[in-house]
Amino acid sequence: MSNVTLHFPLAEYHRRIARTRAAMEAKGLDLVIVSDPSNMSWLTGYDGWSFYTHQAVLLGMEGEPVWWGRGMDAQGARRTVFMQPDNIIGYEDTYVQNPLKHPMTDLAQRITARGWEKARIGVEMDNYWFSAAANDTLRGALKQATFSDATGLVNWQRIVKSDHEVEFIRRAAAIVDAMHAR
Repeated sequence: MSNVTLHFPLAEYHRRIARTRAAMEAKGLDLVIVSDPSNMSWLTGYDGWSFYTHQAVLLGMEGEPVWWGRGMDAQGARRTVFMQPDNIIGYEDTYVQNPLKHPMTDLAQRITARGWEKARIGVEMDNYWFSAAANDTLRGALKQATFSDATGLVNWQRIVKSDHEVEFIRRAAAIVDAMHAR
């Protein structure tokens, strides 16, 4: 985690992950694939405007989250997330906008490599960043997994703000107040 500037203390991210895992357990999920950029950021600190290509955070019931996305965007992830480098995975550019090769094929291989190929997987089905093609490709490649809709699972954890988040909001409000006063 060298050269990473997090907006919140590491303990805050751990608290967020614990809340999300409790919600996962309540829904009977082993893994969630989080594709909403705001949810990815909330869980890991990821800050990048690369959501025009497929990317996600994988959160299992143990260990660090895994950031997955385009290889060139993985470089940005290394600068903004708290996870170790082996939990930041980039796919090659030959998957981008290629009708013969979908990035979810790569994600399915990564999920299998981590032992989640038979997992109960939650995906954000009603989300701009998880397409019908992504869903079909992922389900086709992970035939032993069970899929559930996890739309809103992370969002509902974000509703109640921590003291750190409230302070961040107050600082942002002060900036806006100063701007309007000027």
